Amino acid sequence: MIQAFRLHMGPAKCALDLSVGSERGEYVNQDYIFHVLGKPHRAVNLMYCYYPLDKGWPSRASALVEPGKNVGFAWDYAYDDYFPYQGGLEGDTNGEPFCFMRDIRRHGQDVILTLTVDCGVSDEQLIKIAEDLRPFGRMMLRINHEATGTWFAFNKRYSYQQVADFFVRFHRIIKLHAPHIKTVLCIGDDKPDENGKMKCEDEFAQAIREADIWSTDTYLSLHWGWPFDIAEPGGDSHKRSGNSEILKGFNFEYERFMIRSDGESRPFCVNEFNADGDVNGPYEQALQLADFYRRLPTEAPCITGVTLYQFRDRGRLGLEIEDPNNPGVGCAQPVLEEYKKILNMEAFLPKMTTGENLSFPAELRWGASEDADGLIIPLLFEQHPVFCEVTFSGEDAQLNLLMEINGRWFYKKCGVTTIDLIPAFFCSKLSGKTEIPLRIFAPPPDGVNDPKQGKNWEINYYAKMQKLPELRIRYEPVMPSVEALATGIT
Repeated sequence: MIQAFRLHMGPAKCALDLSVGSERGEYVNQDYIFHVLGKPHRAVNLMYCYYPLDKGWPSRASALVEPGKNVGFAWDYAYDDYFPYQGGLEGDTNGEPFCFMRDIRRHGQDVILTLTVDCGVSDEQLIKIAEDLRPFGRMMLRINHEATGTWFAFNKRYSYQQVADFFVRFHRIIKLHAPHIKTVLCIGDDKPDENGKMKCEDEFAQAIREADIWSTDTYLSLHWGWPFDIAEPGGDSHKRSGNSEILKGFNFEYERFMIRSDGESRPFCVNEFNADGDVNGPYEQALQLADFYRRLPTEAPCITGVTLYQFRDRGRLGLEIEDPNNPGVGCAQPVLEEYKKILNMEAFLPKMTTGENLSFPAELRWGASEDADGLIIPLLFEQHPVFCEVTFSGEDAQLNLLMEINGRWFYKKCGVTTIDLIPAFFCSKLSGKTEIPLRIFAPPPDGVNDPKQGKNWEINYYAKMQKLPELRIRYEPVMPSVEALATGIT
């Protein structure tokens, strides 16, 4: 008799996140990414900018370049060349990034919104952004990242102290109007100055104390001159670092953050990370990345999350390279297969805890990818299956579900009744009787939480499953082949 039990999904020792879309590539839908990678991430990062006081806004900055103007660097524009944030007082939540945020959350992942912002915008404009983001659950908001750099427009227009003060102002507005959203401060610098400090940590002292999450952006190698030059030996627009050097730097940065917060800890994340194929080449890119992830949990245990930048790239910073003939097509790089192995390393897997026997109808709760209550159904397989399907009927067919079996994850949108689970068995053949659980969760179908669900609607979404799903598991083809019929081979 098939039974179901309560199941809680909690945080991994170190979460894996993925950046999808930026100045270097377009957004890739989550159905495709699920198909390629076979599992979700803790969160998906989106890169946007907000410069509503600028002439030409909300056009993308690179589209405003005047004829004949010489552009020789990725940030040689009026403002940052990310996709424009289409919400705020000047817009609505029908376009970007909200359509992509809904896609991310319905697929059981949290949102990291990286937003570069003109520090001169009003409190009213920031309040409206907080209201825009409020229904998207426990998302992370990365405000003016790489804030001690020189390349973004906010750094060119304002002093480091003004950028730091703006972070604090925006953070406090978020805490007042959408307190469930976590703010991310990205100022990490792994090379101490003459006083043993990170760059500008004095200016950002208050921001360090108030931010919910500390972060740094680090690349094992990077060609920052892309796409305006080519990385060649002797050039000055690219770099490469050793894994030991980078891992040691994380521990230094975390120590400085802790000192400036009087010993009060925060999650510490790497919000942009990769090895650039322009510098390493495709094979060493995969090798160096794999070595880094294997060493990270033990050599830099202070890191609680890493965002790979990015899924598909027009250069060589992606698991796929964008086809120049068709931006909707990606060409997988060797690093993609290596990254699929990394996704299944124990240190990066969410913690699953089984509870008591579950009766139906059953309530499922989605708080976030690190806090969800679903169900687990232990299944006994007699041998390796030929068919394995799960079917939801009646009201349950309208559920939005995330499922995992044998290490592979599947998504079922509202209205779909049957999901073929057999791809979960393509890479690992069962040798005999084996018990394998089917895990099921229910993220919000529209990608947003529902205010009608009660006072904690901002942090939880609830769904109800009426009954156990139907399983069709078969161990032989429906009919033997013509050759088998003729020869007796089974």
